[in-house]
Amino acid sequence: MAFEENSSNDMQDKPSADDERTPEHGNAQSSAQDAQAPIQARVSDQAAAVRDAGWERVTLEKLAFATLTEQRQARRWRNGLRLAWLGFLVVLAWVLLSRTSAPTAVSAPHTAMVSVSGEIGPGLEASAEAVNSALRAAFEDEAARAVVLLINSPGGSPVQAGMINDEIRRLKALHKKPVYAVVEETCASAAYYVAVAADQIFVDKASIVGSIGVLMDGFGFTGLMGKLGVERRLLTAGENKALLDPFSPMGEKQRGYAQRMLDQIHQQFIAAVKAGRGERLKENGETFSGLFWSGQQAVEQGLADQFGSLEFVAREIVKAEEVMDYTRRDNVAERLAKRFGAAMGEVVVRAVHQVPALR
Repeated sequence: MAFEENSSNDMQDKPSADDERTPEHGNAQSSAQDAQAPIQARVSDQAAAVRDAGWERVTLEKLAFATLTEQRQARRWRNGLRLAWLGFLVVLAWVLLSRTSAPTAVSAPHTAMVSVSGEIGPGLEASAEAVNSALRAAFEDEAARAVVLLINSPGGSPVQAGMINDEIRRLKALHKKPVYAVVEETCASAAYYVAVAADQIFVDKASIVGSIGVLMDGFGFTGLMGKLGVERRLLTAGENKALLDPFSPMGEKQRGYAQRMLDQIHQQFIAAVKAGRGERLKENGETFSGLFWSGQQAVEQGLADQFGSLEFVAREIVKAEEVMDYTRRDNVAERLAKRFGAAMGEVVVRAVHQVPALR
């Protein structure tokens, strides 16, 4: 029992192994934590640095991708622009090469037809350049038995008409082929100037023919400017430089000069009519007055020969029913360009400057 008590007391008095290790273990843990603290701090700093570096890298990557995308888009635009220019050049080449031209290899005998339609003037379908080019192709084709001018025009430039008239006469003498003019709706003024170069003129009973005269039109705004209190300030070097200026009064000297010029051109027109019609023309006081007549009246006065259509002339006169069209016509692209480009520009210029037109 004593032994047990002593043992018991000894066990009570003797500290346990856990009690003996606890302070030392606590100190060890504290020391380890203290030692790990700087390491954790460095790790945290490194993690933060990594995060910062990752953000910068992501930003740089975004910038790089954005720059690359922008470069790709710019490259696409450049390529697209180059393709557009290439397409434009291809279309332009197609326009120039596919422009309607005269047939060049027709073996069967036929009647060659050249249309003179619309206003006669430079840059138009009925310009001297277009009509004369078609006429040359028609005359040069050996299979063409005759050339027919199919006319439906109110007139236009006497210069262009005179050039066509001269070319018809030259080609007739060179190729020894007959030329006939067939009038549909209208053959007036410069169009009749062209028609008289033909060997015969065929009309419909109701066609409009004639108007052998010349005009120069324009507007004068001096009275309106005076009412509005607008002062015209015009400086010229040369007393006649402002001839026919619509914003300046027309003097008698200027009017007389313009009238003499018109009379001279009128005489040129009259000479072409007399040379073309010869003794068939039944001249009277109104023949060259600028009046126009129906087809029936034109035949009666010798301005035309007889009634007849294109088909009638080809079948009964030329004896070649097949009609081949040699007319040079603008294709769709050229027509749009002229209508919305050059034509619009000319309208604007005329509206602004009111340039007198000579017809």
